[in-house]
Amino acid sequence: MGSSTTEQAGKKRVSLGILGAAAFMVIADVRVIDPLLHIIANEFKVGVGSAAIIVSAYTIPYGLFQLVYGPLGDRIGKLKVMTAAMVAFAVGTAVCAFVPNIALLTLLRFLTGMAAAGIIPLSLAYIGDNFPYEERQTAIGRYLSALVLGQILGGSLGGIFGEYLSWRDIFLLFGIVSLGIAVAMWRVTRRVPDKHRLHGRVGLANFKPYYQLMTQPAARNVIVAVFIEGFFLFGAFAYTGAFLRDQYNIPYITIGFMLSGFGVGGLIYSRYVKWLVNKLGESGLVSVGGWLMCVGYLSIAVFHNWMLFIPLSILMGLGFYMMHNTFQTQATELAPEARGTAVSLFAFSLFIGQGIGAAAFGKVVDNWGYVPCFVVAGIAIALLCAWYVYHKQRIGIG
Repeated sequence: MGSSTTEQAGKKRVSLGILGAAAFMVIADVRVIDPLLHIIANEFKVGVGSAAIIVSAYTIPYGLFQLVYGPLGDRIGKLKVMTAAMVAFAVGTAVCAFVPNIALLTLLRFLTGMAAAGIIPLSLAYIGDNFPYEERQTAIGRYLSALVLGQILGGSLGGIFGEYLSWRDIFLLFGIVSLGIAVAMWRVTRRVPDKHRLHGRVGLANFKPYYQLMTQPAARNVIVAVFIEGFFLFGAFAYTGAFLRDQYNIPYITIGFMLSGFGVGGLIYSRYVKWLVNKLGESGLVSVGGWLMCVGYLSIAVFHNWMLFIPLSILMGLGFYMMHNTFQTQATELAPEARGTAVSLFAFSLFIGQGIGAAAFGKVVDNWGYVPCFVVAGIAIALLCAWYVYHKQRIGIG
C-alpha cells in the first residue's frame, strides 16, 4: 500500500479515541480478573488454579475467533464487524454479574471472549490501513495508551470492588459502559466509509490465507514469538494477584493498585515510544524489553518483599510493551493487502498461548507453588528475546 493511498484514506478515518475506548473496555475486562481470582475461588469453593479456568475460558476463544474475524473484517468492513462485536461483548459482560456458579461464569466468559475477539486486532488492522509504516509505530503506541489505561484501571477497579463492593458489580458496570461505547461506534461508523475491503465471497472456513502467511519465514517467526510471549508472560502473570494475597495477606484493593504498575510501565512506553524506537531500534526494543521482564519475574520469585513488586511491575510493563509493540507493528506489515487476516493470526497466537499458559501454570501453582511458576516464566522470556533477535537479523524481519 502506497503512502499516498494511506494519506488519502487517513483524511477521513475513525479517531484513535473511539477505537481506544473500545480497547480500554476489552483490556479492563481481562485484567479485572487478576485481583478477583482469589475472591471468586473462595466464593465458589475451588482452588485458585481451578478458578483460573475463567481466564482460559476467555482467552482461548478470544484467540480462536481471530481466525473468523480477520477475513470477515477484510471482506465486509472492519468497522462494521467491530461495532457488532462490541454490542455482543457488552451484553455478555453484563450478564456475568448474575451467575450462580463457576460453570456458568466459565461459559459466559467463553462467549464474551468470542465477541471481544473482533475488536482490538481489527482496530490495529484499521490503523495499519490508515497510517503509513513510518508513522505506524507511534500511532499504535498512542492507541496502546488506552489499552494500558485499561490495565491500570481494570486491576485497580477489580481491587476496589473486591474489597468494598462485589466482584459481580464490576461486570455489570463494564457491560453498561461498553454498550454506550458500542452506540458511539455505530454512529461514527455510519459516517466513515471503510474503503479497505477485499472483494468476493466471505468464507469463514477458508484457512488458506493463514497457511500462506505461515509459509513465510518472517511471518512464522513473529507468530511463534507472540505465542511463546503469551504462554509464559501472561500465563504466569494471571497468578500474581493470588500470590500477593497468599504470600503477604495484602488487601484486595492494594493488590489491584499494585498490579496496575504493569499498566504504568505501558504508559511510560507510550509517552516515550518515538524516542525509544529511534534510540534502540526494533532489535534493541525486543532485547531490552525481554530482559526487563525476565529480571522482574526472577526478582519477584527470589526477593520476598512485597514493596519491591511495585517498581518491578512497572519495569515489567515497560519491557512488555517494548517487546510486544515491536511484534505488533511488524504483524501489521506481514500482509498489507489483508491486514485483518494477518493481525488476527497474530492475536490468535497470543491469546491461545495465554489461555494454554494460564492452564499449565495453574497446575504448577497448585502442585509446587508460585516461585517455580515465576522462575520458569522469567527464563523463558529471556530465551525468547535472544532467539527472536537472532532470527530477525538472519532473515530480516520488519
